[in-house]
Amino acid sequence: MLYLTDGKGNLCKGQIRDNHIKSCQVEVLEQIKDFPRLPYKLHIGIAPTKNSDRLEWFIEKAVEIGITEITALACEHSEHISVKTDRVQRLMIAAMKQSLRIDLPAFNPTASFADLIAETQNGYTQKYIACCSGLAHNPPLLQNVCQPRQDTLILIGPEGDFSPKEVQQAEDCGFIPVSLGQFRLRTETAALFACSAVQLINGGVAD
Repeated sequence: MLYLTDGKGNLCKGQIRDNHIKSCQVEVLEQIKDFPRLPYKLHIGIAPTKNSDRLEWFIEKAVEIGITEITALACEHSEHISVKTDRVQRLMIAAMKQSLRIDLPAFNPTASFADLIAETQNGYTQKYIACCSGLAHNPPLLQNVCQPRQDTLILIGPEGDFSPKEVQQAEDCGFIPVSLGQFRLRTETAALFACSAVQLINGGVAD
């Protein structure tokens, strides 16, 4: 017995009918409805790390925890902006199957900071930019302001953090500066913390 998904929320139960070295035929026996799915959308824009393994680690774990979209973000302090999208796609598919999810998150090629905040000015009920406490006059903790069951966009900067200019640009586009705690986190750790916080704020379960 097999379970098949198209990564778009559809799940079926099937059985192998004809198995060959170069091909395999599967008969679909049943379409499964009401399978648990995220009750919110979570989009994280993250500055690629200099070591690509660390970014890939975040992407894999974020898919397992629950995320709907990831965008590679080019910032003023970015040291690295290129991402191997084919490899990322394979990692995401493997993580989706391993965690028994039926929605494959979207991965967007590198976008400039200005373009991303402009393109996402509408469409999200919650928009946050995570920054160090020295900026934006000691921003509140993400977990204290983020509300459940809301479509959410969170920006995570490079290890040099966002520039004051970028924080101001984001605020002008409706983003709320937030803190992820008193300790300084690596980029991929900060992004995974944000992903986990949103999941816990939503009760840690899917509908």
